[in-house]
Amino acid sequence: MNTSSALFLLRKLPSVDEVLRLPAVITFVTHEGRATLTDAVRTVLARLRSEIAEGRLDDAQVDLALAGLEGAVERQVARSLVYSLRPVINATGVILHTNLGRAPLSSSALDHVRESAQGYSNLEFDLDKGSRGRRDVHVDRLFQKLLNAPQETEPVSTIVVNNNAAAVFLALNTLAENGEAIVSRGELVEIGGSFRIPEVMAKSNAVLREVGTTNRTRINDYERAINDKTKALLRVHRSNFEITGFTEQPSLEELVELARRRNIPLLEDLGSGALFDLQSIGVTGEATVIDSLCSGVDLVMYSGDKLLGGPQAGMVSGRADLIERMRSNSLFRALRVDKLTYAALEATLLAYVKRDYESIPALLMMHRSKDEIARRAEAVVRQLTLPAFQITLIDGESVIGGGAAPSAVLPTKLLAIDCKNLSAHEIAVRLRTAEIPVIIRVEDNQVLIDLRTVFPEQDAILIKALIALGAPPSGA
Repeated sequence: MNTSSALFLLRKLPSVDEVLRLPAVITFVTHEGRATLTDAVRTVLARLRSEIAEGRLDDAQVDLALAGLEGAVERQVARSLVYSLRPVINATGVILHTNLGRAPLSSSALDHVRESAQGYSNLEFDLDKGSRGRRDVHVDRLFQKLLNAPQETEPVSTIVVNNNAAAVFLALNTLAENGEAIVSRGELVEIGGSFRIPEVMAKSNAVLREVGTTNRTRINDYERAINDKTKALLRVHRSNFEITGFTEQPSLEELVELARRRNIPLLEDLGSGALFDLQSIGVTGEATVIDSLCSGVDLVMYSGDKLLGGPQAGMVSGRADLIERMRSNSLFRALRVDKLTYAALEATLLAYVKRDYESIPALLMMHRSKDEIARRAEAVVRQLTLPAFQITLIDGESVIGGGAAPSAVLPTKLLAIDCKNLSAHEIAVRLRTAEIPVIIRVEDNQVLIDLRTVFPEQDAILIKALIALGAPPSGA
């Protein structure tokens, strides 16, 4: 299309004010407000101008678009007023999927959030004394029940901030500001979102003192690095990777002995932070929060929305005197969590206290057997009639995700889908753009669906989305 033709078509487009005076649009203004309609009209007209400039619309097509202008504005208003944060079906088999919101909350947690949010609550009010209270008492009492071991150990206290990075930051700033914190080079990790331990340490005003090498660090390396500026020893969970082969790492017992002998606090960034024994699902080599505290670690930092199965939060559990110092740090107020997080966390912890583990969705998913998943998968296949598709059940593996037990896998049964008319990428797009989006895995140009992370009540929605794959795409 030449320039003169494009200019001719562009002159056909009305102004924003002219569109706003159209009868149907005036009705929209009454319901949705002038500002919303004005934005919608500008978006629709801008889209038409772009399509004309790119030569995608001829004279007849522009006339057709103008005839349907009111409808286009109405559809644009509808799109602009829907929520951007939407529920999706996680069919990937990654239980703690960071991009999909990590641990889903339990029904009791959702109920407690609703009860606490819809009115007022005693967030910082002591009902017994009738005076101001502290918000962290609502969960610290439960953490004490769960973390105080029966053997003779110092009482454990816990504070909550908005995520584990904040927990590490607050601990280092409180205990090692303007001093040195010693950490092994093999633990200077970077995890999702470019979160790097050295950068967090720098922001906390603690000086990083690296010891050892990437693959081998000995207790003597820590011993030699200690000087009059040393304020803490830091042990970091490697999160989403492992170092294998020619490796060496001091045992936790060795670090505890050194820290106590030199009177230096030992901090452990445990990352995911389980409150249950992962050996119950066949995962070995992952310490729980209780394991670390019972071993003598002074402070343990961990997440709330990973292996704990609760809301996003960062916990610091350990020696009461060190926790009190952190609570007195002015940064604690900037990093603290709100009533919704406390409500969800309190309900999650109460399930642990009652040993009602099956009520925590993430834990229930981890404990699902391969046979149970296979039976559900077979039931789904029986309800699918897709002539162009080949759906088979194959053995596969689920992963925990969230940086927890990076090498651990859980045996599962997968739905493998092939289609002669659609590529795996096209199927993934169609499922992802369904009314309720379905997120799947694609491996070796094959669509894989893992029901481990699909709630049983979502099976019907998943079946409907799969049946819709046999229909032509919207707008075709």
